[in-house]
Amino acid sequence: MFKNGLALVTFVTIVLAAVLLMPAGAIGAGKTVYVGGSFALTGAYAEDVTAMLAAYEDYVKYVNETKRLAPWRNEKWPADITLELLWRDDELKPAKALTIYEELKAKGMLVFRVSGSPQALALKEKLKQDGMGAPSQATGPYLMTPAPGTILSYYPIYTDDVAAIADWFKANFKENRKPRVAYLTADNAMGKSIEIPEMEAYLKRIGYDFVGIQYVPLVPTSPPTTQLMWLKQSKVDLALGVMVNPGEQPTVKEMVRLGIGPHLDYKMTFGVATPGHLQIFLPAMGELGEGFVVGGGYPPWDDPCPGMKFIQELQDKYRPNKRATNINYAGGLIEAMVQVESLRTAMQQAPLEKLKPVDVLNNGFYKIKNFSTGDLSATPLSYGPGKVEGVDAVRVDQIQKGKIVKQGVYPLRNLYSR
Repeated sequence: MFKNGLALVTFVTIVLAAVLLMPAGAIGAGKTVYVGGSFALTGAYAEDVTAMLAAYEDYVKYVNETKRLAPWRNEKWPADITLELLWRDDELKPAKALTIYEELKAKGMLVFRVSGSPQALALKEKLKQDGMGAPSQATGPYLMTPAPGTILSYYPIYTDDVAAIADWFKANFKENRKPRVAYLTADNAMGKSIEIPEMEAYLKRIGYDFVGIQYVPLVPTSPPTTQLMWLKQSKVDLALGVMVNPGEQPTVKEMVRLGIGPHLDYKMTFGVATPGHLQIFLPAMGELGEGFVVGGGYPPWDDPCPGMKFIQELQDKYRPNKRATNINYAGGLIEAMVQVESLRTAMQQAPLEKLKPVDVLNNGFYKIKNFSTGDLSATPLSYGPGKVEGVDAVRVDQIQKGKIVKQGVYPLRNLYSR
């Protein structure tokens, strides 16, 4: 073909020049697609988010290697398309999350993920304007009011979590009187989010006497003795709140010291919303945690459900010597599966190279109906325009004899200020 070396060099030079002048993304266009987004790997929730990122990493490897989407699914990922995980650390800073979003969107991101409530509040309108679907590890009424955006949740809001605990407790209350309920909750915006008229009205409507409110610092520096003695003196049967483990663990320890608990001298049950995570609480507390309740959580690690079996298989294969032991790995896996499913579904309507974020939102995320997470979420997930809550019910668990025991699944009561 080439008469001499000079002609060959000239040809190669022309080809290289043409490649360098191609528009960004033209090389292998339609063969790689991004998942991921903004992760708060620095700050208060670094341990949780690190586990979620690990799940994304493992799931992307699994899909790329097997072209399968989950052991319980028959659908396949397209053989000619590779997933690539693209992420940045937003450091729990809303301004940084906004910058990350703009950067990744410019790189061709078609899906995103949001790592916390402050970031979600900062990003909500921007994501909505761009038509960008974004699963989030944070949930709350702000996702639905004043109008739903495109940030999607996969576990219930805090008020619905504690309402489910109240439903369960009331159904099992044996005394011939109204049970007495109070809030024992974190002294921050998260903890106080259950203090809305709709929540108190619901408790009264289903037959409770509402007694009042006590606060505990998010991370107490001393035992909440005064708060617990107030509950005891007020003859409270059920205390409800929103706490994280650094708050709930010392609170329950002090309950035990004071003889307060469903199995102790003074009979009172204490229950909190996710992120109370019994899978973190129980190993730390042991027998001191007897009777503690969480609404809205994930199954225990040893649950025989398909999702937990999948988690064990993923970690056996991809991180056998450095396992992710934080239960938020389950949340990260749910997010990754939802992002990938939205892309797969949207690609059934148009080639990847022609897709925009709004196409993936309308023909991907919003087409997800009755989507199985292998029972990692309380119910299968369904989304649509105006429906940003994926689940329709709340899982309630209690520690009984050193085990996390499922107490049932209760309908969402949709309790939030509109």
